[in-house]
Amino acid sequence: MSLIKIKKSLMSFIIYTLLTVVALSMVIPYVWMLVTSIKPIDEIQTYPPSFRVRQPTLAAYRELFSLLPMARYLLNSLFIALVVTAANIFFCSLAGYAFAKHRFFGRDKLFLLLLGAIMIPYQVNLIPGFIIIKKLGWLSSFYALIIPKLALAFGVFLCRQYIMSVPNDLIDAAKIDGCSEFTIYRLVIFPLIKPVLATLAILTFLWQWSDFLWPLVVIHKSSMRTVPLALSTLNTTFGSNFAMVMAGATIATLPILIVFLSLQKYIIQSLTMTGLKG
Repeated sequence: MSLIKIKKSLMSFIIYTLLTVVALSMVIPYVWMLVTSIKPIDEIQTYPPSFRVRQPTLAAYRELFSLLPMARYLLNSLFIALVVTAANIFFCSLAGYAFAKHRFFGRDKLFLLLLGAIMIPYQVNLIPGFIIIKKLGWLSSFYALIIPKLALAFGVFLCRQYIMSVPNDLIDAAKIDGCSEFTIYRLVIFPLIKPVLATLAILTFLWQWSDFLWPLVVIHKSSMRTVPLALSTLNTTFGSNFAMVMAGATIATLPILIVFLSLQKYIIQSLTMTGLKG
């Protein structure tokens, strides 16, 4: 075996070993959470701790749904995440199409402002956002959680980068056939950018589902709480019941897992394309 092949094999072994270690460091805590949620109290308190479950039980899940309106919290989070995700797919792809394929006054300056909005830390917008929401009378309402996030700057940037890879000839041919701009977007652009829209859908859903800080600021009614707020309540009120806290965390991660597994095949394709096009 030549020296070059030995170096390549050694490098592959090191890379796969590191990837395996990173993967295990992410999977083991999740498995631990899942196992703990179905353990009875006496097994949780045994030492040394173990992954083995001698008497699996769903008592923690039943107790969780009996003490807290978890179904209401899950519906709140699901409704907000789905509406925001659908709105971002539509508005971000439209704006990305305009930035990528149309020339209009101030386009480049507007795009620079958009990039600036991405760079501003999320926490900086909390106080101005809270004041605006309060003056509008939207505190503790779905408006406060949905309206400010209908079109995320990162989504526009992601769509713009991907749409730049669409050949202009397709758009010109559609114009020759008499299509309007919205028809071109609907029949030409939208079908071609499904991979990046799937990625945007995954990222937006994850961000909205797990968002804690903004709902904490604008939601003051118990009935309007989202799942992350409910989990913080679990930790402070029922922290001694470790199985119930783990059951709540398991329920909170299930929708994220389902969305990710159903759309993951598009992520690498879309991120590769957006990375190659400037």
